[in-house]
Amino acid sequence: MNAVVHAKAASRHLLSGNEAVARAAWEAGVRVAAAYPGTPATEILEYIALYPDIYSEWSVNEKVAVEVAIGASLAGSRALAAMKHVGMNVASDAFMTQSLAGVVGGLVIVVADDVGLSSSQNEQDSRYWGRFGHLPILEPADSQEAYAMVKQAFALSEEYEVPVIVRMTTRVCHVKAMVEFTGERIERPVTGFQKNPQRWVMTPANAKPRLPLMHERDRKLRAVSEASDLNETFQGNDQRIGFVTSGPAFMHVRETFPNAPVLKLGFSCPAPLDKICAFADTVDTLVVVEETEPLLEIEIRAAGVAVQGKNVLPRFGELAPSILRPAIKPLLGEPYAVPNRAQTDVFPRPPTMCASCPHLGPYFALSHIRNLNIIGDIGCYTLGAGHPWNALDTCTCMGASLSMAHGMDKGRGASDEKKHIVAVIGDSTFLHMGMQGLLNMIYNRGNVTVLLLDNRSVGMTGGQENPGTGENLHGLPAPRVDFAKLAEALGVRPERIRMVDPYELPTMVKLVREEVKMEEPSVIITNRPCSLTDRFERFKPYEVIDEQCTGCGNCIDLGCPAIFVARRETVTAKSGKSKELVFARIDTNACTGCHMCVETCAPEAIVQPPTPNRVIRIQPHA
Repeated sequence: MNAVVHAKAASRHLLSGNEAVARAAWEAGVRVAAAYPGTPATEILEYIALYPDIYSEWSVNEKVAVEVAIGASLAGSRALAAMKHVGMNVASDAFMTQSLAGVVGGLVIVVADDVGLSSSQNEQDSRYWGRFGHLPILEPADSQEAYAMVKQAFALSEEYEVPVIVRMTTRVCHVKAMVEFTGERIERPVTGFQKNPQRWVMTPANAKPRLPLMHERDRKLRAVSEASDLNETFQGNDQRIGFVTSGPAFMHVRETFPNAPVLKLGFSCPAPLDKICAFADTVDTLVVVEETEPLLEIEIRAAGVAVQGKNVLPRFGELAPSILRPAIKPLLGEPYAVPNRAQTDVFPRPPTMCASCPHLGPYFALSHIRNLNIIGDIGCYTLGAGHPWNALDTCTCMGASLSMAHGMDKGRGASDEKKHIVAVIGDSTFLHMGMQGLLNMIYNRGNVTVLLLDNRSVGMTGGQENPGTGENLHGLPAPRVDFAKLAEALGVRPERIRMVDPYELPTMVKLVREEVKMEEPSVIITNRPCSLTDRFERFKPYEVIDEQCTGCGNCIDLGCPAIFVARRETVTAKSGKSKELVFARIDTNACTGCHMCVETCAPEAIVQPPTPNRVIRIQPHA
């Protein structure tokens, strides 16, 4: 990517969609970019950060990121905000109002939909926001189009004084393709903020006069969409069936039915209905292929056009050729038999935490304590719901653990009277949307034990920085949040704020058992860094002494992937009862010497081979 950053002349490069967006933002003269990490959009800001001409930041959440971009736009600068689809829910309060007020400098919101649920808790269609918020939407099908459409989006935004959404999907974000770019950055004059309270102060009295202007803008944008070269017709010699599609679904359609006419919508909202109706007249059967919701299908049908769509195609997942072919062939009178391919059973590989992950200790503790309802959140620690811990009962959205736990406390019935409620949340998620939940819990006198797992990174999306790490997006020193002081400031009594090294398993278990018994909110804060970041310090690996291993299997319950089952034996006692013994081994290539497994081993069969003239000590990270 560095070669791309320094390219000053027209050239071609192999880029992912995320890289292409970053390059386009630089060439378009963007001055401010903000985002919150979220797959598949994370790399957009990471690549933008390589361009020194652009101020870029990790914001604490997506709403803040959009508001930062709005502020820059009102100052006359071009600005970009990036996020994944669920982040749009968080940011919607800001851009829904700004759509009414409008913008000054071009404002582009790049949203990446996770079609197929590769790494998300739901599969939503961000095209709805265009209809809901009266915002134009551009949909690239590959990296080249992502580059071109982002640049066009800024021009469109400034001409019509409106935020523009560029809707990406995982397929566009992460797949690489050749991109040809100009190599030039166009510096835009910055006008500065022009005071105009009647426009920028969105009280009801000021907002009402903006409504007719917004709807008039809709009319103008529909005409722009009708004439846009982003909406392109691909001719075919088989007029029996024609397709209306957008984004990467277009690629799948062309691969599956290369002889069929296709109307590809790059400027998909407002939909160019006149163009679609004219296209429909040229084919016998019109099919809308869209991921994931039937937005275009409903609009086309409402325009009086007979159309096929979700009646034959699924409303979830990617519409790959293997999905399209059996669904569309019957419409052509060509029954399609699914090929009988040999099935190969793949050994299951459930997701797990990393070796030395600081979340292993808390989940080991939770799995060994009875009568708990454990309310989870979004992050690496969501994996605590799986084997061998089975120590997470809910997971909904970022920051929900504290609020839901409080609601469960207030709504508990007789069957839950003896159960303790625990909320689990990570450092970045707590700062993103969890603080309000804790404040609400304290204010309304809830009774929940909060496990705040501080691993000093946004771990699940790749170890990005946040206000709790002490560094910013560019690796420069930044003020670091003191979580203990923050919890106290929100109202938690100092006696109920406990710091713990998650590698010290007996202490971890003891603290959780103590705090869940308290009749008031308490916060347990862990203090080990993510084992995949530079802040983590590796130590000499451990090994198992075969002769001393009794087969108790306690170390396996830790869930560390460096520990594996070497063999199993079944022994029968004199009473006739059988018991399975599980003998463990440690993969020394994966072990980082965290010593958690040592504390699970009663026979002291797990040891560190001696190192001459060296004393190894493991201290908690500050």
